[in-house]
Amino acid sequence: MLAGQQRGGVATTRSASRRRNAIRVTQQRKLLGYLRAVGAVAAKENAELAVRFQLPPANASHAALLTVARAMLEKATAQKELFVSRGMSPMLLDALAGALGEFEKTLEASREGRRNHVGASADLKAVAAEIKEQIHVLDGLVRFRFGENAELMWAWASARNVLGPFKPKAEPGAGGSQTPKAA
Repeated sequence: MLAGQQRGGVATTRSASRRRNAIRVTQQRKLLGYLRAVGAVAAKENAELAVRFQLPPANASHAALLTVARAMLEKATAQKELFVSRGMSPMLLDALAGALGEFEKTLEASREGRRNHVGASADLKAVAAEIKEQIHVLDGLVRFRFGENAELMWAWASARNVLGPFKPKAEPGAGGSQTPKAA
């Protein structure tokens, strides 16, 4: 169950990130770009608008993009009549508000997925530590009860020898310069 929760958290986080990236591209290129262009035209009548409608850099954080976009939406809503008279579609503000809401939902989905993933990982570590403790107790019990019987102790050693976890071997040359030994 914990492993499923861990995998689900990772999947949720990745899915939300993909969705957020798609929304971000649409939001910056299409919606905010259009609003910036209308704002530049409207700034001819109101110079204050020129400063209010600057796009954040493409690599701005999600929080920075959200802050700038919310401020642009708020200012454009207050000046809606002017912006519509300068060529803005009346539906732009609703589309931008919807995109911002969806963007915020993806941020929350990522946070929730990360919480699930991290929480399940911590729980799995705790369960593994508890299992390890129980195995040590069981090992002590077996050694105490059957320590004198060599055949049973060999059987116990064999039962404890479980394969895994597997770790990939480093490829030659990847970890430095190793020269093969001459035969």
